[in-house]
Amino acid sequence: MERTTLDEIISLIKREVVPAIGCTEPVAVALCVAKAAELLGKEPEHIEVRLSSNILKNAMGVGIPGTGMIGLPIAIALGAIVGKSEYGLEVLRDVCPDAVERGRDYIAEGRIDISLDKDAPCNLHIDVAASAGDESARAIISREHTNFVYLRQGDNVILEDMGAADGDAAADDVELNLSTVYEFATTAPLDDISFILEAKELNMAAARLALDGDYGHALGSTIRNCGMKYFGDTPVEHMISYTSAACDARMGGAPIPVMSNSGSGNQGITATMPVVSFAEDINATEEQTVRALILSHLTSIYIKQSLGRLSALCGCVVASTGASAALVYLMGGGYEQICAAVKNMIANLTGMICDGAKPSCAMKISSGVSTAMMSAMLAMNGKCVTSVEGIVSDDVDATIHNLTSIGREAMVETDHLVLNIMTSK
Repeated sequence: MERTTLDEIISLIKREVVPAIGCTEPVAVALCVAKAAELLGKEPEHIEVRLSSNILKNAMGVGIPGTGMIGLPIAIALGAIVGKSEYGLEVLRDVCPDAVERGRDYIAEGRIDISLDKDAPCNLHIDVAASAGDESARAIISREHTNFVYLRQGDNVILEDMGAADGDAAADDVELNLSTVYEFATTAPLDDISFILEAKELNMAAARLALDGDYGHALGSTIRNCGMKYFGDTPVEHMISYTSAACDARMGGAPIPVMSNSGSGNQGITATMPVVSFAEDINATEEQTVRALILSHLTSIYIKQSLGRLSALCGCVVASTGASAALVYLMGGGYEQICAAVKNMIANLTGMICDGAKPSCAMKISSGVSTAMMSAMLAMNGKCVTSVEGIVSDDVDATIHNLTSIGREAMVETDHLVLNIMTSK
């Protein structure tokens, strides 16, 4: 692989695999609020937030780190009070008990208005207007969770880049296919890709925190402590418990960063923890672990390029497909077996809906992890779903695009109905 292509892919991974504190959607809203407040130059007296449907859906039911509270109002209040836009997706890093109390007061005083933006130009769109007296400011994030496209301070427009349509955010990224992903993961110089071990450290720390605590539905610790007689002390149990535990921590509002993938902490966890856990169980070398993690994360990035940042398709389908490819690699399989595992995954999990970020995401992630192992085992035993079955094609990249077309296009009405159900309860 040419050095230019290597550098482009490394840059892509470093953009898409980044630390984040808390669920990405409410954190992105807090980031936009923080920027608007900074432009205003003072704590806003009133904040108006207009959100695309997918942002609203994913931000409604998740815990906000360090607060013991759920949902958008406290994220917005803290973004205004202590948020720093320079922290990016760690915008709420400085949250403390005093700030939470001030945030509660901010909400009680009715200073926040949240609404659905039915005319949002894409699935990921956050529009924040902040005001104090006669002064005002506005910030808009669109297409990516940290991508500011509009900034206004008073009457002075500082930034305006509203032209790109949904799906154009990755237009400048290197074009991937699964063969390129495999070649990069297995041949790139080790020193160039060892940075991915930070994902192992961050996400394992989140898992261990939840295994020792009580976050979300405590699925990870339940499987680890109570399910041993059913699962046994096996690699599958280890993968499921560690992965779901990290999700428990994140969705339960633990004030700890996780390594995200393509704007999602849960996707980052799912692309990381099954791989790390299995690598440890089979005594894989550090190089094998690094290459497996790169394969998992880059496969997820590749699939998300055509699916889009947010959709009605659960992100665990994407990330667990990357994990399955990595499990095959760790089992000693090559490109042919990895293609088979990807097809097996798509034959199984296509259609799993996203009904927002919330503690029960740990259960969906666990389904993805167990399916990843099953698909990898089938592939290593020469079994692959064929092109006469469902949406699977002979070509693995065509199969991936069949999946993403369903998630991006066919499930749009499903997305609308899911949001309507969520907001009408």
